[in-house]
Amino acid sequence: MKKKKSLAQKVNIMRAAVMGANDGILSVAGIVIGVAGATNNNYAIFLAGIAGMLAGTVSMAMGEYVSVNAQKDAQRKAIIQQKSALSLNYGDEVSYVKNKYVSKGIQPELAAKAASEMMEKDALLTSVRERFGFDINEFTSPYAAALSSMISFPLGSILPLLAITLLPESVKVFATFCSVVVALAITGFIAAVLGNSDRKNSVMRNTVSGILTMLVTYGIGILIGR
Repeated sequence: MKKKKSLAQKVNIMRAAVMGANDGILSVAGIVIGVAGATNNNYAIFLAGIAGMLAGTVSMAMGEYVSVNAQKDAQRKAIIQQKSALSLNYGDEVSYVKNKYVSKGIQPELAAKAASEMMEKDALLTSVRERFGFDINEFTSPYAAALSSMISFPLGSILPLLAITLLPESVKVFATFCSVVVALAITGFIAAVLGNSDRKNSVMRNTVSGILTMLVTYGIGILIGR
């Protein structure tokens, strides 16, 4: 029977999807707005955007695959290290877990009892979680993360690509700029929710970086193309 993904694994895959969409929006927006600064030729703008989309899709997928695999390798190494520590100094590991619980505000007597019970139940899982901060039963699949990014990056890219090529000449750059800022605010907010971080700062950071990227690329396009 196929094991169901945990909430943490699902969140990590969703994170990869959100970041893939975010990078797709920002990367292709920077490309097409930069090219629009250099030329009014819609075909050239569209071609540059498509090239950026394809390159970015492969890059994001491979990046997620390598990143998640590197994380899994580090986690496996930590598990091997902890197995050795438990076989050599089991008492020290129990004391470490107890002290970790005490540092979280649990009374020493209760912490000692909890540590003893948790270690008896599953010493490896408990000690790895307290020392390294991850669950040995919850590894994110590098294939799922890569596929998630591979799908979300081009989906994110569609917004700036269509806006810059289909909207009227007089408003296309400004309208693309505005639509990208709104989209980046949304992905920044979602990323903050998934990562349990400050939502205002995440949205601000995402939109400001996007604005700067588009301003710089558009300025460069104007300087070298017209």
